[in-house]
Amino acid sequence: MSHSASHHTYDISLLMEQTRLLAADYRRSTGQALPVTAELARFDAIDKLNLKKLDGESGVDAVDVNGSNEKYLVKGRVIFKGGKARQKLGQLSLESGWEFLLMVIYDADYQPTQIFKVDRQIIEKEIADSPKDKRGSMTVAKYKAIGDLVWTSET
Repeated sequence: MSHSASHHTYDISLLMEQTRLLAADYRRSTGQALPVTAELARFDAIDKLNLKKLDGESGVDAVDVNGSNEKYLVKGRVIFKGGKARQKLGQLSLESGWEFLLMVIYDADYQPTQIFKVDRQIIEKEIADSPKDKRGSMTVAKYKAIGDLVWTSET
């Protein structure tokens, strides 16, 4: 049985929708978050921004094959109502060859609401300028401030 590419894509989209529902229900029921945001973020960034998924190159999640050939690292963050505003994005690997960070912001239902694109050089400058003990881990708000909004669910 060979599946056509479009059929496969449809299956994955459906699975991702089910994953969103499951993760939201799980958190509402238990107060705990399922670790699915990274996979959802990769899927959504690639889907919404029409990128190509990169499996081979470690530390690079996607590439823009429509001209620029920019290499992207993708991160996701779920923003829960009443959640801490100073949410951190976590450590970014600066060893790998990504050029831009794509930060996918989710609502409590694990639906993407915004995608920000942040230039690696700006990130590296921010990290270099920050106190030693705070290195490498910036807040979501900070990334929004230094990045560009490239997709929103409103549009």
